[in-house]
Amino acid sequence: MKEQISSFKKYIIIFWAIIASSIIGLIIFFYGISAGWMGYMPTLEELENPPNSFASEVYSEDGVLLRKYFFRNRSTVDFNSISQSTVEALVATEDARFYDHSGIDLIGLFRVIKGVMTGNDNAGGGSTLSQQLAKMLFPREKFGHKYQLVLRKFREWVIAVKLERNFTKEEIIAMYLNKYDFLNLAVGIKSAARIYFSTTPDKLSFEQSAMLVGMAKNSSLYNPLRRPKMVKERRDVVLYQMYKYDFINKSTKDSIQKLPLGLKYQKEDFKQGVGTYFTEYLRTIMQHKKPERKNYASWQDQKYKEDCIEWELNPLFGWCNKNLKMDGTPYNLYRDGLKINATLNSKMQEYAEESVKLHLSENLQPAFFSNLKHYQHPPFSNDLTEKERERILNMYIRQSERYRVLKNKGIKFEEIRKVFDKPTDMSVFTWKGDVDTIMSPLDSIKYDMSFLRSAMMTYDPRSGHIKAYVGGPNYRHFMYDMVKDGKRQVGSTVKPFLYTLAMQNGLTPCTKALNIEYTFTLPDGSTWTPKNSGSDHYGENVTLKWGLANSVNNISAWIMRQYNPGGMKEVMKKMGITSRIDAVPSMFLGTTEISIYEMVGAFGCFSNKGIFTKPIFVSSIEDKNGNIVADFEPFRDEAISKNTAYLMINLLQGVVNKGTGSRLRWKKGYGQLTAAIGGKTGTTQNHSDGWFMGVTPELVTGIWTGAKLRSIHFDNISMGQGANLALPIYGYYMHKIYDDSNLGYKQDTQFEKPKGFNMNMDCELEAEKEVEEKTNTIIEEESTDFF
Repeated sequence: MKEQISSFKKYIIIFWAIIASSIIGLIIFFYGISAGWMGYMPTLEELENPPNSFASEVYSEDGVLLRKYFFRNRSTVDFNSISQSTVEALVATEDARFYDHSGIDLIGLFRVIKGVMTGNDNAGGGSTLSQQLAKMLFPREKFGHKYQLVLRKFREWVIAVKLERNFTKEEIIAMYLNKYDFLNLAVGIKSAARIYFSTTPDKLSFEQSAMLVGMAKNSSLYNPLRRPKMVKERRDVVLYQMYKYDFINKSTKDSIQKLPLGLKYQKEDFKQGVGTYFTEYLRTIMQHKKPERKNYASWQDQKYKEDCIEWELNPLFGWCNKNLKMDGTPYNLYRDGLKINATLNSKMQEYAEESVKLHLSENLQPAFFSNLKHYQHPPFSNDLTEKERERILNMYIRQSERYRVLKNKGIKFEEIRKVFDKPTDMSVFTWKGDVDTIMSPLDSIKYDMSFLRSAMMTYDPRSGHIKAYVGGPNYRHFMYDMVKDGKRQVGSTVKPFLYTLAMQNGLTPCTKALNIEYTFTLPDGSTWTPKNSGSDHYGENVTLKWGLANSVNNISAWIMRQYNPGGMKEVMKKMGITSRIDAVPSMFLGTTEISIYEMVGAFGCFSNKGIFTKPIFVSSIEDKNGNIVADFEPFRDEAISKNTAYLMINLLQGVVNKGTGSRLRWKKGYGQLTAAIGGKTGTTQNHSDGWFMGVTPELVTGIWTGAKLRSIHFDNISMGQGANLALPIYGYYMHKIYDDSNLGYKQDTQFEKPKGFNMNMDCELEAEKEVEEKTNTIIEEESTDFF
């Protein structure tokens, strides 16, 4: 009996020893997992700051998302910005007991273990949301054997428990939805809502939420673009789960299940959308490295100098490399989830793009195609020699991707040139959409050159905020940015700078000059005499106001003789022109190449009471947590006096009211504007470039139109002048601006007269007074002689 009792105690001891050792083993096992002995285990700091890559976003001043910069298109939202229907769909489908456990569902876990032990590969489904999040946040090793799935599950268990301890249930749901890849460059619920339904996470409906949650089972399989029928079936399963767990009633479930997917797919493509040139310029300058001369071509001296100045004086230029994060590393535009608050107004940007498209597609391009029929070798003008045409074409052949590929294969240029003469299938741009056609690569180059381009920029000269920025007609096909990167001769739009020199030295709009030719003696002893395009009032004394309104070169020459080219250059530099300027007598003809960006900023001095305010692109930048890490204010400087600026406004209004810009007052369609507008047209030699600068009390706009090359242009001045190439775009644009009451711009807003300014600028009234004074003098003299 004693032996039996002793034996029983022995078994009891062994039993509890096994239990104790099992418990100790489990403790050691889980401690080992937690300590990272059995593979990677994230630290508490990594749990709180998981290694995610977030897209940076550019927003307009009115809150419209313009573009994302990303390696993976992920943006975050907090729990309160996610619709309740999305949360309920996720919980009902993926983890019905989510609010009842602490990260682990033991029933589900044992089901997985049993499935592994019995060889059932489809026994999954035991992972909680926290475990799934753990797997998404820290997808480290690849497991080669199915029995190692158990180890992975235990590791996910530990991470899930840690997540539950450090985050609320709501935070875990938000992290899950922000992390999940919904395919088609839609990483996270914010991107998915925008790309699939053109909405935001807080506005997702039941059916939209159900579809996205359904994709979470396997987004590659349940791809709504490739398998819409399968995705709808999966969506209906999610709706059933929501009904099963009392999130919706039966009638709601049945009615929603009858609905189609209702996709409003919006492809994430930086070459499409609003403000493409603007956002691409932002991307380029924010990542710019400190300029080094070795990184510039031999002919880029001016570009290098301008970039060096920008690096020192413009905080946005190279911002990512000039500013460091808390960890001491530079900001990464593609990973750090920055929110870039741009100055652009989305509606004004839309109106600008619409106006450019309207004038180019319906007016200019059809007329230009007809004009090309008059050329012997279109699209080039007849004054080009065969050698010049071949040089241009060969240059563009060498710049093509087709040439680069063939050259890398070791093919000689002569053979490559033959390839460019062979017709091939391709897609080409038209204003009605891309068209598939058969064309030789060489002809496609000529075809591309045949399209006129327009570019424009608008800014508020008081705040310095750029409101609209159109670098070209279509970013996908014409990627070169003519607002900031491109420079062209400005023609007569440069004349207001010369007149500014005259105004600040005591002349007035009503000052008279003799309208005759004036000859300049050049430093080498030769002479130069500028010519007029017309002969109105030749030999008469005319006002400076009439001279600028009609862009008469004789009057500009008269002013230049009163002063000097150096004085005009100094005025231009003071008003914000940074391009190289040659101080020569002919500079008032606009041979200097200047960007639209510079011209708009300079003309802003007139509207802004003489103050130069440098146009800026961004008002502030926030980090991924919403903290403001940079604020931007424009550079300001008094360029000219208030009185000089007001005198110039009067001169520029004369251009619009009675001069080369008068179409804005009377032309149907884009004219008949009643607003206070000053402006200046510009046309370069051979009508290669057409300009219009428009100034109102609140906005300054610059517009350029021309072809890719200056040797491609209209063959007549009536079609090729700035009043026809550029001014109509301004008219279309300003009509849209004034018609949109939400923008707040009104046609009855007037330019403010400086305090104490009492000069009479009505030159016709002044002329009448002058005649009257002369008449009275004659009468007095005759009366004296009589008596």
